[in-house]
Amino acid sequence: MAFPKEYLDLVLVSGGLLIMFAYNLFHLTNYHKHPKTTELGFENEKKKKCVENIMEVKEKDVKNTIVTSATNVIGYNITAATQLAIISLTLCTLIGAWTTYSSKILFHTEFIYGDTTQSTICIKSIGLLICFLLAFSCFVQSVKHLVLANYLISTPAKDHGDVVQEVKKAGEFWLLGLRALYFALNFLLWFFGPIPMFVSSIIMVIILFCHDTKFAS
Repeated sequence: MAFPKEYLDLVLVSGGLLIMFAYNLFHLTNYHKHPKTTELGFENEKKKKCVENIMEVKEKDVKNTIVTSATNVIGYNITAATQLAIISLTLCTLIGAWTTYSSKILFHTEFIYGDTTQSTICIKSIGLLICFLLAFSCFVQSVKHLVLANYLISTPAKDHGDVVQEVKKAGEFWLLGLRALYFALNFLLWFFGPIPMFVSSIIMVIILFCHDTKFAS
């Protein structure tokens, strides 16, 4: 008895999502327990030292120059996060319209090896939209924390802990937004069948592991 191709979505898609969730859970645990072994933890440590050095400068003219440079850097990050938030929200609208009017024409084809029923296509569309909405929300939160960090770093204060905390939160939300986009890529490939989605999940986990892990030099 041949294995029904409709069951491939249940097996491969579930397996691909499980691999992605398991890796991200592993990375999150590693980040909280051993932050210096992760790229994000290493970046947070560098950002903390940068903020401390800015706050410890005593000369007014020198400090004003350094603070101006720091606010410019934060401004560039705000611009990048804002652009990604706009792109995510725009893609939500386009994908909603695209799947509504084109799903029956594009995805009911014999070239896609997997389940092409209308209910499965709806699940794919909903998953893709949820990923982009999560990415939009995370990038907006990242902008919020960066704006607050910009205000705090421009205000004369001895305590730099609030600035470090806001910059750290902004980086974490930025990373969450990117992860939501990575999941969206997997859901997008699912439209072309469960096999491309499963293969992309494995390849993406390998790439993310190499990127997220801070190897000792």
